[in-house]
Amino acid sequence: MNKKVLVVDDEQSISSAIAYALRREGYEVDTAGDGEEALSKVQTFRPNALVLDVMMPKLSGYDVCRRLEDRDDIGIILLTVKNDIVDKIVGLELGADDYMTKPFEIRELLARVKALLRRLEKKTGETPAELLEYGELRLYPERRSAELRNEELELTPKEFDLLLLLLSHPQRVYMREELLEQVWEMDYAGGTRTVDIHIQRLRKKLGEPYQNMLQTVYGVGYKAVPAGGYP
Repeated sequence: MNKKVLVVDDEQSISSAIAYALRREGYEVDTAGDGEEALSKVQTFRPNALVLDVMMPKLSGYDVCRRLEDRDDIGIILLTVKNDIVDKIVGLELGADDYMTKPFEIRELLARVKALLRRLEKKTGETPAELLEYGELRLYPERRSAELRNEELELTPKEFDLLLLLLSHPQRVYMREELLEQVWEMDYAGGTRTVDIHIQRLRKKLGEPYQNMLQTVYGVGYKAVPAGGYP
């Protein structure tokens, strides 16, 4: 079955050009002209990935990301006319997987869509352990969900991937560049700051005392210390 991509942009000339290029690559494509229509088509079209403009009427691309924060393996590439690191960080904090600044080369966008879908397919095609358990924190790799004190944690796909990688290799120190390569598998738009943002988000969602499992190794990166002491 062909992968599905939803292109969301209020400029029809841009969305039509992107959609045409994606269809030539064999993808099934639909388009939306604003954020509200995008959310509706996510439910009906069920895309594997969104190419999502930030500045749109009704709901911005950031608003769409917020409402899809608990999405199940839908990749998101944000498009914007802004090239400010603050705007990039906002997108990353909202769980976007990649970020491109207009104007851009269609060939580069196609490469990024292909890479994103390949990563998502790789994650869903793995057969990991059935359960990882640390006190009242439980990770279910096969169904890609996490629970804390019997309540489901609302994690974005990248947050889950990062937490799973660290907890699967306790005490191993990962450089930020290693985490970028293994979780994002590309030269990511936000640089190593991306990793810091996702670690901060994970710590906030885990809360005390579980946030202490994710430890900073200053000047290097991060490690997980899941052994003992967690109620």
